[in-house]
Amino acid sequence: MGKKALILSSSPRRGGNSDILCDQFMLGAQEAGNQAEKIFLKDKNINYCLGCGACQKTGSCVQNDDMDEILDKLVEADVIVMATPVYFYSMCAQMKTLIDRTCPVYTKISDKKFYIIATAADGSKDALDETITGFRGFFRCLDNPEEAGIIDGLGAWKIGDIKGHPAMKHAYEMGKNI
Repeated sequence: MGKKALILSSSPRRGGNSDILCDQFMLGAQEAGNQAEKIFLKDKNINYCLGCGACQKTGSCVQNDDMDEILDKLVEADVIVMATPVYFYSMCAQMKTLIDRTCPVYTKISDKKFYIIATAADGSKDALDETITGFRGFFRCLDNPEEAGIIDGLGAWKIGDIKGHPAMKHAYEMGKNI
C-alpha cells in the first residue's frame, strides 16, 4: 500500500510557480501508487491564531473555520509537502498562518516526512535561506520529523516561469520517491 501525501499549496495564485511544482510532485506520487491530495490554501478560510492558549487545554481551537479539516489531514498524512512562493525572503503569509494554527495538534504531527517547495524571483541560492529556516523552526516543534527534500524554483517570478525549469523534474522525481 502506498503512502498518503498531503500537499499544502500556499500560493495566492492558482497556477503560480510553487503551485505548478505541487502538481508535479503530486503527479509523481500518484504515478508511483501513492495517495496524494493538494489543498490550495487560498480556497480555505483560515483565520490567524488568537494566541489564547485554549487549544493547549482542550486540544482544539476555539475558532470555527477550515483549519479543523486541515489539522485532521496533517495528522493522517505520512508525507507533508509545504509549498510557498518567497516574498521578501520569507514564506508567504498564507503558509505562516497555517503553521501558527497547528498548535492544537502539533504533538500529533509526528514521524512525518516533510518536503519543502519554494519559488523565488531571485535566482541566487541564498534567496531561500530565511524561508527554509522558518520551515525548520516549525519542524523543531514536532516529534521526529524528517526533512526529506527541498525543491527550489529560483529565478521564477511571473506565472509560468517555472515551466522548463529543472525544479519541474526534481518535484516529479521527489514525488515518485516518497
